[in-house]
Amino acid sequence: MTNHIVLFEPLMPANTGNIARTCAGTDTVLDLIKPLGFSVDDKHLKRAGLDYWDKVDINYHESLPAFMNTLGEKDKLYLVSKFANHDYTDRDYTDDDYNYYFMFGKETTGLPEMFMRDNEEKAIRIPQDDTHIRALNLSNTCAIVIYEALRQQSFPNLERTHKYEYDKLK
Repeated sequence: MTNHIVLFEPLMPANTGNIARTCAGTDTVLDLIKPLGFSVDDKHLKRAGLDYWDKVDINYHESLPAFMNTLGEKDKLYLVSKFANHDYTDRDYTDDDYNYYFMFGKETTGLPEMFMRDNEEKAIRIPQDDTHIRALNLSNTCAIVIYEALRQQSFPNLERTHKYEYDKLK
């Protein structure tokens, strides 16, 4: 089982850098669907993911159809959107036979409406008060969703505790 965060046409380098850091810390693959709203050499991107960018397994896809063509029978795709009818906690992410892909839309417009309508059964949302904000921050949303999947999977290959190294403090 492998977890993936998929960003559809991300626009903000700081968000993508923060998401890359989350991916590095959780052994999550990052899939980026072009076009990107920045260069991967962008200084803001590097600053947000400083010292982590090279620790992330990143796949680049030329388009949404190109990404969709990479999915196989053992891949489960979830579309994270405020336009979903199921909470992200309502799904089971524990089947070892599957890879889990969590797709997030671009910061300004989300995922394409027709794509969402065609895949409504795959859509999940984080509950929020839609009367006060348009949407949660993308990097925060990615962290919330991936940590729910990891929690259900008992945090595979992740440290559950960490001890201070007192000798280094002396």
